[in-house]
Amino acid sequence: LPTELTTRGIQAPETLECRGKPISNPRLAAHSRHTHTGRVSHIEIRIALVLSLAVAGITPSQATSVASGLSVIEVQPTKGRAAKTGYTRAQFGQTWADVDRNGCDTRNDILKRDLSGEVFKEKTDDCVVLSGTLIDPYSGETINFVRGNVSSMEVQIDHVVALSNAWQTGAFKLTVQQRTAMANDPLNLLAVKGRLNSQKGDGDAATWLPPLKSYRCDYVARQVAVKMKYKLWFTAPEKEAIVRILKSCPEKALPTS
Repeated sequence: LPTELTTRGIQAPETLECRGKPISNPRLAAHSRHTHTGRVSHIEIRIALVLSLAVAGITPSQATSVASGLSVIEVQPTKGRAAKTGYTRAQFGQTWADVDRNGCDTRNDILKRDLSGEVFKEKTDDCVVLSGTLIDPYSGETINFVRGNVSSMEVQIDHVVALSNAWQTGAFKLTVQQRTAMANDPLNLLAVKGRLNSQKGDGDAATWLPPLKSYRCDYVARQVAVKMKYKLWFTAPEKEAIVRILKSCPEKALPTS
C-alpha cells in the first residue's frame, strides 16, 4: 500500500469511512492499541486501510487515487467556524520551540530546509541562518534573505493552516502539547515572501491563495494533510475552494512531510 495512506502517530478509529460510508472494524477496535504507548502501529493502520478498501471494492493497486487530496477532501463533512474566543498565540506553546530537540529552533530549521546557499552564524552548530536564497513558493520570486531586525521580515515562516484558523476549526479541543506540535510541524510550515504571509493573515483557501497559480494544488493539498493529521474540520466555503483547485490536479497525493 502506498506510504501516503499511512499516518504517523495518529490513533486509528474503531469505525472507518470509505467514500463517505462508515465501515465497522471491530477487530481493529479490540486489538489496535499498544498497551505501552496507546498508539497504533504502521502495520495495523495498513491492515485497517486494506480492509476498508476491500469492502468498498478497491484493490491495493487502485489505492493511489483513493489517497489523492481530492478523494480525501470530497468525503469530509463541513462545519462552521467556532468562535475565536480564547485564542492567543500562547495557546500553541512557545514560539518556534525546539520540539525535535536538535538544538535549533523551528524557524531556523525551516530556513535551513527551504533556503539554498545558507551561511550560518559561527559557533551555533549551523543553527542560526545568517543569509541564503529563497525561491518563494507563493510567488516564484527569488529573495535574498539576510538576518536582521528589519531584513529578516523579507522571509517569514508561514503556517500553511493558520493557527487562528486551526483554533476555530477544532484545535481548541487539542491539548497544549498537540497544538505546540502543530505549530512547529514542518508539514505545516513554509519559508515564504514576508509580504504575502502578512497578506494571507489567518485566511483559509476560500479567502486567500498563493498568487502563483501553479503552486495552488500543492498548497491546498498541504492544508488538507495538516487538517487530517490534527483532526481539524473544514468550513463549507473552504472545502468548496479546495475541491475546485484539486479538480485541476486530481491525482495530487497528500504530502507526508
